[in-house]
Amino acid sequence: MALQKLTLVLGGAASGKSALAEGLVTATGQPRVYLATAQAWDSEMQGKITRHREARGPGWRTLEVPHEVPRVLGKISPGEVVLLDCATLWLTNLLLAEADLMAREAELMQALEACPAPVVIVSNEVGLGIVPDTPLGRRFREAQGGLNQRLAARADLVVFVAAGLPLVLKGALP
Repeated sequence: MALQKLTLVLGGAASGKSALAEGLVTATGQPRVYLATAQAWDSEMQGKITRHREARGPGWRTLEVPHEVPRVLGKISPGEVVLLDCATLWLTNLLLAEADLMAREAELMQALEACPAPVVIVSNEVGLGIVPDTPLGRRFREAQGGLNQRLAARADLVVFVAAGLPLVLKGALP
């Protein structure tokens, strides 16, 4: 099975989006690269990371990239397939580091365009809940919503996942 250049898999927390994205990448039969953006700040998060790694199983080259996704995308080889899990934590890491979000997003878009391998991006849909009660929360929601929209505009395939069920918003599942 072949993937298009860019696939975006959206959904809420624990919706099944990562499992769907992993299945798409694995089904290609190509060498798989997992770009992990999570940081284990506490034992609960370390446990979640461990469970995700075990659920993926062997055969993945995992790169820890909490901030440097664009740089690493530039080192991907043709013939590989990339899973970026997830854009939400990448954006959170940048926001908390007080990075220039627009500049970093522009770098990401350029890197995605230049990447010689198909890329599947997992991201959280954060616009379905209540309005956050803090300025940081509202800034994050706006930044994430904008990033998701711009990724979706570039993507060949966009899938929304709820309760483990995919709903294709753009393109067609392979």
